[in-house]
Amino acid sequence: MSAIQLSRKEKMLVHCAPIREERVDDRALRTALHRARKTEAFAVQQNFDTAVAALVQSIPIPEEITDWIPPDTFIAPRRRRWQKYAQNPAFLATGIAVLVIAIVGIFQLVERMNRFPGETTARRLLTTASSTHAMMLDPVKTDAGALGDFLFMKHRLVRYDVPPEFAELKTLGCRVFDDEEGQRVAQIWVVEKKMQFFLFPAERDPKTGKAREFSGWRSIEQEHWAGVVKEDKGVCFMATLRGSAKDLAQYVSKKKE
Repeated sequence: MSAIQLSRKEKMLVHCAPIREERVDDRALRTALHRARKTEAFAVQQNFDTAVAALVQSIPIPEEITDWIPPDTFIAPRRRRWQKYAQNPAFLATGIAVLVIAIVGIFQLVERMNRFPGETTARRLLTTASSTHAMMLDPVKTDAGALGDFLFMKHRLVRYDVPPEFAELKTLGCRVFDDEEGQRVAQIWVVEKKMQFFLFPAERDPKTGKAREFSGWRSIEQEHWAGVVKEDKGVCFMATLRGSAKDLAQYVSKKKE
């Protein structure tokens, strides 16, 4: 009969096998032991391990040790504190990554909650305001609230009215132009703080064609320019100036939503 040849993996498993076979609960280890029992080397190794184990168990424990720890005491492995895990670079990197993802998610959620219909147009008009000079507008000196009739009579723009919060401010000029989407936009320049007003159609629902309404004032900021926007009867009004939304807060009668 040819000698049993064990594979490298089986040899490694046999070397790690416990003396008591009832503790073997791994299928691969059981298979390796079954094949190894047919070899003489395994029998010699098992006899040697059993003899060593018996010798170790026969060695008496010194009284100095038993006074501190009784022989029947089970010493559980000491658990690592959470501080040790926190100092592990892998756990630290994972924690930082989770924190960054959470912050970005919260930021995106807050930004989404602050969006309003027509925000894209409003931001585009903020760029227009930053590049406009007073000489580009037709000189019109009157109260801002009086321009609603002017815009209707001259340009047939319906409901392009300046809200009461800004109606008493004095104007320097006004013009009407078509934006890149073909919408009619009224631009007004006022004396106070070199503010500019924009009146433009509200965003429409593509399915129903109805204006998307929103209540109260909404604020936006972009490249050192700020604006407050309000929708009324299908027309949006925006007041802008170079600065922050706080500079416009005093003109808004109601708290911005």
